[in-house]
Amino acid sequence: MTQLAPPSVRLLVCGNAERGDDGAALSAVATLLPSLPSALLERLEVRRCGHLRVEDLTDVPAGEVAVVVDAAVGIPPGHVVTVPISQILGEAGSPTPRSSHELPIEQVLGLAQVLRPGGLPDGVFVGIGGRRFGYGRPLSRSVRLNMASFQAAIATELARLTHVPEGPAASG
Repeated sequence: MTQLAPPSVRLLVCGNAERGDDGAALSAVATLLPSLPSALLERLEVRRCGHLRVEDLTDVPAGEVAVVVDAAVGIPPGHVVTVPISQILGEAGSPTPRSSHELPIEQVLGLAQVLRPGGLPDGVFVGIGGRRFGYGRPLSRSVRLNMASFQAAIATELARLTHVPEGPAASG
């Protein structure tokens, strides 16, 4: 039996597929994962979170990094951003994850900063600006047209953080 390396990146996939653009991350990751190299997948732990909670960040073990993917507010619809998690907390008016419904994102990050030994986990937020978030709505045209860019940004960060070069999945 082959021993796998422990995961080095926790991918937190946020959103609700029934709420229009709020489901952008779910859609992106569902079709992106099968295309990733197996060496990258071995270093990845994927967690679905309907909304980003304090526990999602405090549960990231020491030595692992987090990649939070979600629809974003504070940026134009369809625009893709990559922001260090620590900068979401520090910059007023920065792009923020849309799916933090329990508490405002500043409180989620602030509590995680205090409660997690070592503070916030290292990592990034990759977001795509959303336009509509109503129940029963499909993804907006802005998000659909920029889905490939969103997926490319996610794949780039995963490759960078796992130290696995980007490329097609190995056929087995």
